[in-house]
Amino acid sequence: MHPPKAAQRPHSTTLHGHERNDAYAWLRDENWQQLMHKPEVLKPEIRKYLEAENAYTAHVMKGAEPVMAALVEEMKGRIKRDDSSVPAKDGPYQYYQRFETNSQHPIFCRNRVADGGPAYSWTQSEEVVLDVNRLAEGKPFFRVSAVEQSPDHKLLAYSADEKGSETHTIFVRDIATGKIVDQSITNSDGSIEWANDSSTLFYCVLDDNHRPSRIYRHRVGHKASKDALVYEEKDPGFFVGLGKTESRRFVVINTHDHVTTEFWVIDADDPAKAPRVLAKRTPGVEYHATHNGGRFYIQSNAGGAEDFKIDVAPVEDAERSNWEALIPHQPGRLLLGMRITAGFLVRHERVDGLPRIVIRRLKDGAEHSIAFEEEAYDLNVLPGFEYETANLRFSYSSPTTPPEVYDYDMETRERVLRKRQVVPSGHDPKQYVSRRLMAPSVDGEMVPITVLHRRDTPIDGSAPLVLYGYGAYGASMPSGFIPNRFSMVDRGFVFCVAHIRGGTERGYRWYREGRLTKKPNTFRDFIAAAEHLIAKRYTSQGNIAAWGGSAGGLLVGAVLNQRPDLFKAAVAEVPFVDVLNTMTDGTLPLTPPEWPEWGNPITDADAYRTILGYSPYDNVAAKAYPNIIVTAGLADPRVTYWEPAKWVAKLREKKTGQNLLLLKTNMAAGHAGAAGRFTKLEEIALNYAFLLMVFDRLALVRLPEKGKRKKAA
Repeated sequence: MHPPKAAQRPHSTTLHGHERNDAYAWLRDENWQQLMHKPEVLKPEIRKYLEAENAYTAHVMKGAEPVMAALVEEMKGRIKRDDSSVPAKDGPYQYYQRFETNSQHPIFCRNRVADGGPAYSWTQSEEVVLDVNRLAEGKPFFRVSAVEQSPDHKLLAYSADEKGSETHTIFVRDIATGKIVDQSITNSDGSIEWANDSSTLFYCVLDDNHRPSRIYRHRVGHKASKDALVYEEKDPGFFVGLGKTESRRFVVINTHDHVTTEFWVIDADDPAKAPRVLAKRTPGVEYHATHNGGRFYIQSNAGGAEDFKIDVAPVEDAERSNWEALIPHQPGRLLLGMRITAGFLVRHERVDGLPRIVIRRLKDGAEHSIAFEEEAYDLNVLPGFEYETANLRFSYSSPTTPPEVYDYDMETRERVLRKRQVVPSGHDPKQYVSRRLMAPSVDGEMVPITVLHRRDTPIDGSAPLVLYGYGAYGASMPSGFIPNRFSMVDRGFVFCVAHIRGGTERGYRWYREGRLTKKPNTFRDFIAAAEHLIAKRYTSQGNIAAWGGSAGGLLVGAVLNQRPDLFKAAVAEVPFVDVLNTMTDGTLPLTPPEWPEWGNPITDADAYRTILGYSPYDNVAAKAYPNIIVTAGLADPRVTYWEPAKWVAKLREKKTGQNLLLLKTNMAAGHAGAAGRFTKLEEIALNYAFLLMVFDRLALVRLPEKGKRKKAA
């Protein structure tokens, strides 16, 4: 079977005196807004091409189907099938979610706390408040994005996406009867917040370009057409979000782009009252606010505090002129977030690439941090419902250590292990090595690399290596436990994460040095990481698989254009590869809010030239690219399906040599892929099998013995 060849049709654009020809522009369906809601309206000629690519991928991978099935079973073996989260106390109940042995989706539950008893004792049997498996029956795609119980614990609001397009319907059900009492809210981004009266909901609506832009107030049981518009963001470059302070005193409206924020608050006890702004937006100033007593606690980068500081301001007037310093700015100590209870302020920080938790007692300012010993690890403060508490819940893991959930008494400093993730098929951390390396980039900056391999893997240059990266939006890549990766590591692969510029692993400066005109640093860092791993004999040139998704897919596309000789293969998941065309089209869902990240090439000729210099699609050339597998989602509003489709079509046209090039489009999902916890494994298994095939390691996967019937999943 020959690979598909997309038709070429003349299509030219000229901007800033530069003409570009885009022969595959026709793969973009101009009716994309409707497509997000109704994938069946896709133009037949486009559908034919995408299905031809899917058929070709299936043909090439046909011989590896038993391996993929075995990999899925192997990854399932690392999942505790009947798992549950640690219950979180909220008033008279503890809420949690669990999975049944063969279920794809979570079941949301609660138990009533025993009066006067310990925190984990019950007075009655489990009460199921929402079984997502029943809701998903018979649907190709179904995901619940938010589940919120009302303050009086009588109602449950949840948002559901049935296409993968991140367009939601909000439902309200009576917990006692299980009956739906409201389903009138549609076209929502999925966010929900209750007012304290337990009958008023706030929610966010998408505009025609799929941008969360308007906040409405809804009375449960009333028609959505009667809902009051509470806030509308007119700037097309800003998104709107919803939240609530830990004190439950205020509903919070957060409007933001990538570098500027503005907070509005509504009295949760008086939901009909108009929102008021805390501090008016100032370009380049980001802030986040929460509430305690008579003050707002405000984490911001105002006044040049690049790695952020925390100020306090009176509730009555929180404009910047009234901010008073509490936690000063300290260069190199990046404040990731804060959580507040009645008596404590918790800071989540990162120093030298590693996270830490610092606790401050509010009554006297006494501080202490929680210590950890491993060389590389991931640490997260977990949200909770309780405000009047001295308990802090956090999670800890490392590349070799499965996640652990702890309750920590902030007063006594006692740490109690509540859960350690079980790996049913077995996991011995002593069989693996996790290290943190520092790779010199071209300008002398040191790029952190997290390394994971089996202790018996030879470090002599012979091992194949997966190098993963992202490097955008200030997102840092955690050094945590990802059980699926052991399917590669156990077969001799070294698995590495390059913490490149564009993230915040080394402070906000690390992000600033990897965006806008300095975006090429992201690609240079990734290449430097690959070269350092070769120099240290973790692998050899041409024995590396590059892996990235979304903006990380842009990374993969850019480095393949620049240094294809370093790589044997690449995995690009929903890759943002048609950067220049997307950033010059202000009608697309994410384009105006993305300009602070990438630059506005419509008005800025320098931004145009910078993006043109690295855009993967625009720089495809006649060269020997490595083996590549690319994924896409038809209903994806973040990286529209035509970006990876066009990129693959152009690669097919230009590339030399016989290396494989595959495109797999999920015709019933969006950016995040499949919704079910087991069907998601099938997508991962496809990518793993592809790498095992091109690295000639398929034989290392043990297949089920013939004649033995496999147990039903």
